[in-house]
Amino acid sequence: MATKTINSIYAFEQYQARIDALKTAKRAQTKEKIEKEGLLDEDDYGRIAVPDQPWSIIPNHADGSFYGLQGWTINFCSLMDQHPTYVDPNDAFAGRWIYFMSKMRPNKWHPDYPFSELIANQQKYDIIHGIGDDAHFAPDYELGLELGWSGLLAKIDHYKQVNTTPEQQAFYTAHQQGINSVLGWIKRHVEVIEGMIPAQKDAALKENLKQMAAVNSNLLSAPPKTFREACQWIIWYHLASRTYNRDGAGGQIDTLLQPFYERDLALGHIDRAEAVYLLSCFLINDPIYWQLGGPDGQGGDVASEISFLILEACDKVNSSLNITIRVHENMDQQLFDRSLQYLIKNKNAWPRYSGDKALVEGFMKNGYEESLAQKRIAVGCNWMSLPGLEYTMNDLVKINLAKVFEVAWEELIEGSDEYNSHRLWEIFSHHLTIAVQTASDGIRHHLKYQQFNEPELLLNLLSYGPLEKGVDVSAGGATYYNLSIDGAGLAVVADSFAAIEQRIEHEGKLSWKQLAHLLDHNFENDGGERYRHLLQNSQRFGQGNTYGDTWAQKISRYFSQLVKAQSNDQEGYCFIPGLFSWANTVGLGRSVKATPNGRKATTPISHGANPTAGFVIDGGGSLALATSIAKIQPGYGNTAPMQWELDPSLAVSDYIDLIGAVIKTHFELGGTLINVNIMDKQTILDAHERPEAYPDLVVRITGFTAYFSMLSKEFRQLVVDRILEN
Repeated sequence: MATKTINSIYAFEQYQARIDALKTAKRAQTKEKIEKEGLLDEDDYGRIAVPDQPWSIIPNHADGSFYGLQGWTINFCSLMDQHPTYVDPNDAFAGRWIYFMSKMRPNKWHPDYPFSELIANQQKYDIIHGIGDDAHFAPDYELGLELGWSGLLAKIDHYKQVNTTPEQQAFYTAHQQGINSVLGWIKRHVEVIEGMIPAQKDAALKENLKQMAAVNSNLLSAPPKTFREACQWIIWYHLASRTYNRDGAGGQIDTLLQPFYERDLALGHIDRAEAVYLLSCFLINDPIYWQLGGPDGQGGDVASEISFLILEACDKVNSSLNITIRVHENMDQQLFDRSLQYLIKNKNAWPRYSGDKALVEGFMKNGYEESLAQKRIAVGCNWMSLPGLEYTMNDLVKINLAKVFEVAWEELIEGSDEYNSHRLWEIFSHHLTIAVQTASDGIRHHLKYQQFNEPELLLNLLSYGPLEKGVDVSAGGATYYNLSIDGAGLAVVADSFAAIEQRIEHEGKLSWKQLAHLLDHNFENDGGERYRHLLQNSQRFGQGNTYGDTWAQKISRYFSQLVKAQSNDQEGYCFIPGLFSWANTVGLGRSVKATPNGRKATTPISHGANPTAGFVIDGGGSLALATSIAKIQPGYGNTAPMQWELDPSLAVSDYIDLIGAVIKTHFELGGTLINVNIMDKQTILDAHERPEAYPDLVVRITGFTAYFSMLSKEFRQLVVDRILEN
C-alpha cells in the first residue's frame, strides 16, 4: 500500500520559513479581529477583520433586510464586486474571506411568511427552531473539481434551455450572475498578483507569485488540472460560500485531492515537500471540516499517501483545525496511529474521530443501502452528510430537554397530589411529544418558504438536482431530505429523574414538597446547599449502571422514537434524531430554573451527550464515559458526540495504545463521534485570566475548535469547568 512508503525523509526547510510567516500573520489577524469586532464564541473560520470602510447590505424590503433570489443575488454580486483582495507572497493561494453576509441582515426570516402559530410552544419549550437559519449540509467538491467555474456556467446554460418557466429562468440567471461575480473577484486577484511580481526581490517568492498568478488565470476559464489548481479552486468556492451564508462543510479531502497529487507526482511536477507546503497553506486558509480515511467499499480503507501528508501539514500548521479520522474495522492502522501521535504531541484538539460502524448501521435503519451510508461522512461540527445529495438542517434545530422537564415538573407540583417519578415521566413524555411536533412543524415551514427567504445560490452549484431541475435545494432540488432534530440537556434531565428516584422514593431523605421548596428558592434557603450536594451526589448518568444511566437511556430512546415518527414518505422527509447542544449550553441554561440534580437556576445545561461535569467518582472516568455515551446513541446515523477531556500527564507515547483503545471501544459499543481535548489544568486556568498571553492556545469547544483568546469569559469558563470537574 502507498501509505507504507511515506516514512522517507524529504527536505522541507525551504518552505518552513513561509509557513512560520503565515502563522505569524494569522496571530496578528486574530488579534485584529478581537480588537475590531470583540470576542467571538464560535469557530475561528480563517476570516480576517472587516475593513475600516465596510461594505453595506442593499435592502429589498421595508424592514431593512433582503430576501429571496433577487435580494440575495444583488447583495452577493455587489459584495463580490467590492470585496477586498488578499495576497501574501508566502502563501501558495490567494484569497481570504471577511464578511458574514447572512449575519449582516437585521432580520433573518421573511416577514411575509410568519409562523406565529408555533411561537408559543417554541418559547414554552425553549426550542431553537432553525427557521431561516443558514445551510448546514455539504456540497460535493468533486462536481466543482470536474467542471470548474466554466463547466458550471455551461451546465447552467444547458439546463436553461431545458427548463423554461419564468421562475426557472430567473433561477438560472441568478446563478450565472453569482458565478460571474466570483470570477470577477478571482480576476482582480490575478491583477494584484501580477502587479506584485516586479517589486518582489526574493527569487523564490517571486516564482511563487508567478505560479499563483498562472494557477488563478487558468481557473478563470478551465477546470483545475494540477494539485495546486485543485486546492485553489476548493478555496475559492468555500470562500464564496462562506461569504454568502457561512457554509463550512468540507468533504473527503484525501480522495478529492489524491488523483491530482498522484498525477503531478508521476509527472515530476511536484514533490512531497512541496505538497506538504501547499497543504499547509490550504489548511491555514480556513479550518473547515475535512474527513480522512474511511471504508473503500472493497474491504479496505480509502487512505493513501496524501492522507499522511495532510496530517503532516496539519502538524506544520498546528492551529485551529477540524480534521476527522474515520475509524472502522478495516481502517489503515498506520493512519490511526499517526493521528494519535499528533493528537498527543500538539495537544491542540485535533484530530477528532468518527465511528463508522454505528453511523453506517444507523443510517441504514432509515432505509438506505450500505454503499450510500458509507458515503455519509463527517463534514461539520457534529454532523454527517452525503455531499451534494441531501438537505439536512444539521445542528440547527434543538429541543431543550431541561426546559421540557421544567414544564413537566411545574405541572406535576402545581396541579396534582400524585407525586411519583412514574407520573412525572408521563407528564414529561407528553410535553416532549408536543415539543418534537413543534420542532418538526418548524422544519416543514422552513422548507416551504426558505427559497423565498434565503435561496442557496452557492450550494446549489455543487448539489445533484438543483441545476438539473431549476429548483432551489431547499425546495425540492435535493435528492434526499434527512432532517435533523437534536435533544440538548440530556444529563440534566436524567440526573434529575435519578436524584428524585434515589433520594425521595428509595431513601426518603427529602420529600417532594421539600424538593419543590428548594428549587423555588434556588437552593439558597436554610439547608439548601446541603441538600443540593445530596442531590448532586446521587447516582448520575455516566457512572455506569446507575439510576442516571437508566434514565438517560430511556429518555434517548423515547426522544428518538418521537423524532423518527415525524418521517413522512409522502412528503419525502426523513427525520433523524441526534443529541447535541453545540455551544448553546449557556443560552439554553439561562431559561431553565433550578433542577433536581442540584443545578442552580440559569446556569448552563449539560454539554451535548456528555454527563454533567464532575460525574467521575472512581478514577475510571474515560471508560465509564465511553460506555455510557455509547448506550444513549439515538441510532439513526446522526451523532451524539463524546467530549473527552484528558490531562497531559497521560499524553505520552506509552499511552497512545490506551487512548486508541478507548476510542475503538467507544465505537465498537455504538459510539459515533469523539472530540478530544488534551489540556493542562494550570495552563487553562492561567489562560482564562490572561487570554492575550496565549494567542496560540486552541481548544475544542464542542464540534469546533477555537482560539481560547477569542472566546468570551463565559465560554472560557465552560472549558475550565470541564477540565477541573471531570
